Amino acid sequence: MNLSSRIGGIAPSATLAIAGRAKALQRAGVDVISLSVGEPDFDTPAHITAACIAALQRGETHYTPGAGLPALLEAIADVSTTRNRIPCTPDRVIVTAGAKDAIHQAMQAVLNPGDEVIVLTPDWVSYEACIRLADGVPVFVPVDPSTFQVTDALLEAVTDRTRMIVVNSPSNPSGAVLNRRSLDLVADVCRDRGILVLSDEIYERLVYGAKPVSLGSLPGMEELVVTVNGFSKAYAMTGWRLGWAVGPKPVIDYMARVQGHTTSQAVTFVMHGGLAALTGDQAPVEEMRRAFDERRRYILGRLHEMGLATAPADGAFYAFVEVGGDDVATASRWLDEARVAVTPGSAFHAPGWLRLSYATALPRLAEAMDRVAVL
Repeated sequence: MNLSSRIGGIAPSATLAIAGRAKALQRAGVDVISLSVGEPDFDTPAHITAACIAALQRGETHYTPGAGLPALLEAIADVSTTRNRIPCTPDRVIVTAGAKDAIHQAMQAVLNPGDEVIVLTPDWVSYEACIRLADGVPVFVPVDPSTFQVTDALLEAVTDRTRMIVVNSPSNPSGAVLNRRSLDLVADVCRDRGILVLSDEIYERLVYGAKPVSLGSLPGMEELVVTVNGFSKAYAMTGWRLGWAVGPKPVIDYMARVQGHTTSQAVTFVMHGGLAALTGDQAPVEEMRRAFDERRRYILGRLHEMGLATAPADGAFYAFVEVGGDDVATASRWLDEARVAVTPGSAFHAPGWLRLSYATALPRLAEAMDRVAVL
């Protein structure tokens, strides 16, 4: 049997692999504390669920326009313009089956075989997969390991084949929020060379002090940035599979072509839930953010007591911990001996680090830290 060499060259998700091992142990009756998966442990706010149920009861189970429910496109355009300061109209928006789908579609819409895409590391592993699925070539450029900000190494990595730069702020896995100097460095390169940016801002509502700035809001960047966002993290809607992208109309139009021949559209009644999320009560978002912040301060304090250095953790819900040496072996040891599941930094092109998700109730976080402290 002949299978696709393109797919064969894509590594399985290390995050899901460690989570799979942890779940197998849990099924066997072992008490494993999983800090490996980036998923809020809260339920979706009730008014969002109610809106989805009401849409189903009204019979909202048929096709919408391919780019998305018109009212939701308008709501996203409004949020982008007013909250993120990105000039946006509904025809510059597409609703997708999750933010990951938006990233995949953007790569398909923009890249030609051999085009280079600069990815700032540490990075989320799916960026590389989406680049390779579009026959692009990933070029990994590390940020400053002491500040997790962009350095002049970005300038040295740009070539005549560079078509896109991927930026993720707040970052998965580090939790770092890029400062204005870093963003200006990216913007200057892109304006000078006409390079497109894919700015993944899925964690922009989950910040703890440092306020993120959308790249698309910077002067002269309106036509050079595809901003990806979604509902999974801020609204605890991971299983709903609902995201969006805003950007230059030619790119959004090409993304709509990709969507038209793959998923057709996001799920109709789910989009009604998304509309309720954006236009309804935002208090649950702030409640979750405060809970994450409490957990963040706790877990960072415990890790520092153990003498472990961490990344800034100004956003998202991850503690990125420097352990040195073989991070895969360390993660395996934590799982085998402490029954605590974490993700090796090698999965994010950051060997010697571990990612811990603190999207877990505080008592379980405390127990996990107690177990790790005695190793």
